[in-house]
Amino acid sequence: MSPTAAALHLLNFMAPALGVALLLACAAAVFFRGAPRIVGFWGQVGLGFAVGLAVCAAGLVLGGRDGKMLTYAALVVACGTVQWVLVRGWR
Repeated sequence: MSPTAAALHLLNFMAPALGVALLLACAAAVFFRGAPRIVGFWGQVGLGFAVGLAVCAAGLVLGGRDGKMLTYAALVVACGTVQWVLVRGWR
């Protein structure tokens, strides 16, 4: 595999985690306008991306390959939970 192909595979592996993190941070900015936040917008994206990437890696290790629907469901649940904590959703 060429270095370009390896880089593209890595970026495609990380894309779902980044997409979910960005969408959740944007949704929180719209729906939780007045709610106090623990971190700013880019902090929310960064934490959501880190958790999402960890979930994708765990799905790859446990499932044997990337792209299983169970991994994506766990990605949404984990990132949603992180976002809920960051906007203090329990209040």
